[in-house]
Amino acid sequence: MQAYRALEATFARIGALEDASGILGWDAQTLMPDGAAEGRGDQIAVLRGLAHDLLTEPATADRLAAAEEAGGLDDWSRANLAEMRRAHTHAAAVPRDLVEASSRAVSRAEMTWREARRTADFALLRPDLAEVLALQREIGRAKGEALGLSPYDALLDSYDPGLRQDAIDPLFAVLEAELPGLIGEAQNRQAAAGPAPVPEGPFPVEAQRQVGLALMRAAGFDFARGRLDVSLHPFCGGATDDVRITTRYDEADFARALMGVLHETGHALYEQGRPAAWRRQPVGAARGMSLHESQSLTLEMQAGRSREFVAYLAPLVREAFGGTGPAWEADALHRNYTRVAPGFIRVDADECTYPAHILLRYRLERALIRGEMEIGDLPGAFDEGLHRLLGLTVPDDARGCLQDIHWPGGAWGYFPTYTLGAMMAAQLFDAACTAEPDLRPGLARGDFSPLVGWLRTHVHAKGSVAGTQEILAAATGRPLDAGVFLGHLRRRYLDA
Repeated sequence: MQAYRALEATFARIGALEDASGILGWDAQTLMPDGAAEGRGDQIAVLRGLAHDLLTEPATADRLAAAEEAGGLDDWSRANLAEMRRAHTHAAAVPRDLVEASSRAVSRAEMTWREARRTADFALLRPDLAEVLALQREIGRAKGEALGLSPYDALLDSYDPGLRQDAIDPLFAVLEAELPGLIGEAQNRQAAAGPAPVPEGPFPVEAQRQVGLALMRAAGFDFARGRLDVSLHPFCGGATDDVRITTRYDEADFARALMGVLHETGHALYEQGRPAAWRRQPVGAARGMSLHESQSLTLEMQAGRSREFVAYLAPLVREAFGGTGPAWEADALHRNYTRVAPGFIRVDADECTYPAHILLRYRLERALIRGEMEIGDLPGAFDEGLHRLLGLTVPDDARGCLQDIHWPGGAWGYFPTYTLGAMMAAQLFDAACTAEPDLRPGLARGDFSPLVGWLRTHVHAKGSVAGTQEILAAATGRPLDAGVFLGHLRRRYLDA
């Protein structure tokens, strides 16, 4: 027990360092002047290096072995110890100098990406991105050797413990086979119905912000432990008990920011709902990014684009923007929010075409990590893949391979979790509606409490006490099933 208590103290310190890195990272994406980028990269690298040192020092390995041998722990403490071991195995596989080199390379690439995306110039990013990729390959190989996995599976495991390509591939194969026909039929039905009237702007940013804040309050976001800001790429970050979310505003389209706020609020509610007694322990962390994405997509896609919620939203936005006429009626808003139209930008994609964006990125990043493709081939391969999957001709790199921050940000192995999360969201929402008869009527009143309360119990409060699939199966009564997601899409887009 003494060894285990010492480990708890060590991991609490690691958690504090990670929280500090999280706030510095949030600031870098929101308020930091560009000229501070190099220094900020060094600051974050040092903090990550210190956390890595604590995790990999000999005393930690000795205490892990002693605690595992001693036993006598309750269920949560035993799960915490298992998560400590997992974190140690990942960290010990990667030398400290590689951790810091990767952190600095990512900081440089993220700043270069901003300018490259603004100017649609992949050549500007290419050297920094090549360095990030080389380091990710090295990290993948090191972790793979320690875990007995391929480099790409080892990177997947960093974002979603236990996730493997052989679990992803059959699920994605079902989507790839079924979605083209579903997309085509949905577009045909919408064409036959004719276009819905669209609200005309401009929509002032401050009015958009106030509506976004109102939606966050309705969903149960705790503003005493979080805030809303602006960034180039919306995200949820910050620290324990200080959850920062961002969105971006377009005065010609208020829906983009509002749905972004709902999406990031879903992430934030998960962070704010984690088990308080285990906040700075590994077992108290969110289980993984697939489950995390399921929470954002449950709010944004399952609830936020439901007819019930749009009935609540319509008068709210009508008043906020002084809207009048048919375009501001709930039916027209719902038709616009559920319009199926292939587009270039992943974060703006509808839920039918979105998986195609992920299928493409999954294939590309896997090929790059495996060394089957080099970074210079990325723009052409991206453009060809988007044309094949969605029939689109990419006009420039800003709407092609430069649109996401994930690769320059070092998040290789992250992309599959988006579509896995969408599938989990459909399954969780279906189970929640069955368990909570007042859930849908509540959304029509702007009352998220039946939904969020169910998620608090069945997902948020679980932390990492069980695996992703175990948490999902316990909540929904079945393992992840692509058929549930496809059934949801058919009901919303073909049967409505």
